[in-house]
Amino acid sequence: MELLIGCGNSRKKQITFKEIPSEWSKDLITLDWDESCNPKVLHDLNQLPYPFDDDTFDEIHAYEVLEHCGTQGDYRFFFNQFEELHRILKPRGWLIGSSPNWNGVWAWSDPGHTRIISQAMLAFLSQAEYEKQIGETAMTDYRFCYQADFELYAAMEQEHNFGFVLRAIKDVNTIDQPGSD
Repeated sequence: MELLIGCGNSRKKQITFKEIPSEWSKDLITLDWDESCNPKVLHDLNQLPYPFDDDTFDEIHAYEVLEHCGTQGDYRFFFNQFEELHRILKPRGWLIGSSPNWNGVWAWSDPGHTRIISQAMLAFLSQAEYEKQIGETAMTDYRFCYQADFELYAAMEQEHNFGFVLRAIKDVNTIDQPGSD
């Protein structure tokens, strides 16, 4: 099952790769706060928790939407939002997104953008990065408020856009229980 958050008026799968089919499955769930976009789920991404059960989605797609959530420097909301995305992803599920590149014209020009998403910022979502960097680099240790874990699978930086693919690191035993797929 797939979730397209901040779907707007587009239903196009914008980032694909060999492990992810290029077309949506019949189980696509769309979410937006704007009812004129006709989402299946009407919800503001700044309101946590999200209206889904744990371990629901194989893929979450977030194209040009995360930079509209929270505010730059509000680390608590940043980590709470990514923990929430982690919660609703199945073990080894994919979080696939894009945002304006940190140094592109649209990063801060759009009056609705409230934060930057960059490849360096994604390091703070990986428990392995904390183990590798804390005490060795200037990386701040946010493990006191962040326990989820994502692996950076791919990052694509272009002149105006930044795309990323994260994989949820979770206990895979939950997918081997009877009744799970």
